[in-house]
Amino acid sequence: METFLPLLIILFLVILPLFARRKRAAAVRQFLNRKKQNKESNEMKELAKRLIGEDCIIYTITSESGSIQGVLKEVEDGGLVIEKTTGETEIVNLDFVTRIREYPRKKNGKKKSIVLD
Repeated sequence: METFLPLLIILFLVILPLFARRKRAAAVRQFLNRKKQNKESNEMKELAKRLIGEDCIIYTITSESGSIQGVLKEVEDGGLVIEKTTGETEIVNLDFVTRIREYPRKKNGKKKSIVLD
């Protein structure tokens, strides 16, 4: 029992995060290889230009929460410029964007408080 607790701590603090990091890196590599083969970046750029000035949810591979919410300000060759509701400006590499969607609204025009995907 005395050696079980330290082994359990090592498992949760060292080994599991290492596996998660490897899994995320493999997913990023696979996604980038697929994008290079399909040359989807021009299509995504053109579709993103439709949503300039709109309040959007941008889903990425690398962001910690999985999505970024804010107003889409610019679409450049390599990325998106997003202004968050806090006033911060964030630039996202277009290669890591998996999905862009306009923020859902209720019938009366107000933003939905909970967005489920």
